[in-house]
Amino acid sequence: MFAELLRQKLAGMIELLPSQIRALEEHYRLLLRWNRVMNLTSVDTLEEVVERHYAESLFLAAHLPRTVLRIVDVGSGAGFPGIPVAIARPDCSVALLESDQRKAVFLREATRSVPNVRVLALRAERVNERFDCAISRAVSYEDMVPILKRLADSADLLTGAEGPPAEMGFGWGEPIPLPWGKNRYLRISVSRETG
Repeated sequence: MFAELLRQKLAGMIELLPSQIRALEEHYRLLLRWNRVMNLTSVDTLEEVVERHYAESLFLAAHLPRTVLRIVDVGSGAGFPGIPVAIARPDCSVALLESDQRKAVFLREATRSVPNVRVLALRAERVNERFDCAISRAVSYEDMVPILKRLADSADLLTGAEGPPAEMGFGWGEPIPLPWGKNRYLRISVSRETG
């Protein structure tokens, strides 16, 4: 059921191998088990989970540059968008940044068989490395303003209707509406020099 629904939601947007769909479904099953004892997500119907967590994350993955990237998922939570991005883009390395230690334990368990992922179980202010791209969803702009530009040269954010503030330090292209629902957008940073 998960695989069929995911294929329907992503039709014509991104091609996934059967092994990638299996890996995403394994993550989903683990998420369901852990969510019973730990609040990882409040989205609970299969259709909502597939659309809001997996399809939106994979939509972001489809819009990343085709070059090999070092990516940081800021405030990864249950692994979105980072884990689906890592599965869809095995050529990229993805760091899941999550300061909540219990969620970080889940992320480590969930990524045991995803070789291009590592978990950074600390606050963003304590990260002493730079990435090519920061990705995030469901993290407030207020929390990202002091850290995003320090972490990465570019950013791709899954957001609501409100655009990112200038204090974030990036210029932004036109918001790309997500194909599912209303007031959900992908916002991709552009260089201030070119944009």
